[in-house]
Amino acid sequence: MQLRDLDRTRRWIAEEERRESERLRGIAARPPQPDWLIELGLNGRRAVYVHVSGCHMAGKRSRGVGRDNARRALNEDVDACPHCRPDTALGVLD
Repeated sequence: MQLRDLDRTRRWIAEEERRESERLRGIAARPPQPDWLIELGLNGRRAVYVHVSGCHMAGKRSRGVGRDNARRALNEDVDACPHCRPDTALGVLD
């Protein structure tokens, strides 16, 4: 009886170790977070804000862009997020 319980416990431990290993592999395989985000309006076409990556105000309609695209958007009259101030970080001031 005890040997059966010990075997079951060992299988449980092995399964938990496998799950943890898969979880860590998944975290390592994620693409890097973009440095800049452009938030799109409700219609999904017009850009409404530029954000610094990780800004708590970036909405679900945000997509990652490179530094040049973020600067271009700010120069094309897309508003800078008033919370994370990407215009200051990018050196684009009015």
